[in-house]
Parts: sequence; structure tokens; C-alpha cells
Amino acid sequence: MIRVVLPPHLRTLARVEREVTLEVEGPVTQRSVLDALEARYPMLRGTIRDHVTQRRRPFVRFFACEEDLSHESPDAPLPDAVATGAESF
Repeated sequence: MIRVVLPPHLRTLARVEREVTLEVEGPVTQRSVLDALEARYPMLRGTIRDHVTQRRRPFVRFFACEEDLSHESPDAPLPDAVATGAESF
């Protein structure tokens, strides 16, 4: 299970608590996590990534293991601690 912490405004939109858990099939990357998040919470589509380009929105940042991963490739594997659920994304 992948743990994702959402900022307050997206929590309100999705009507969830601080952290959600997701099943991600295949490699655990930013793209696969966001695909799973948007599939489970369709109201978040377009809020984190642009609908057309699928690029991160300018004021959205991605963090894992106390590192800013916002400018990493969306297809780069996330740290093992995130993939195992030990750390949140």
C-alpha cells in the first residue's frame, strides 16, 4: 500500500483525512501513484496535474523521504520506503 498525504485544500475536495492509502500496480512512480489517486478520487483530476499535458501544476510539490521530488521524472521510481509504505508520498 502506498501512503499519500494530501494538502488541506485537496483533502477537502476529496473528502478524506490527511493520508490516503492506494494500491499501485507495477513500478511505483509519481505517474503510477497519481494515476491511482485520480482513479480512486476522480474529483482530484486536473488539480494536481494538467488534464492535457499531465504535467505537475506549478504550485504543487511532491515530497518523499524528506526530499523534494517535484522536478524528478514522473516515471522515475520512488524511494523504496515509499513503495513499501514505510514513508508517505
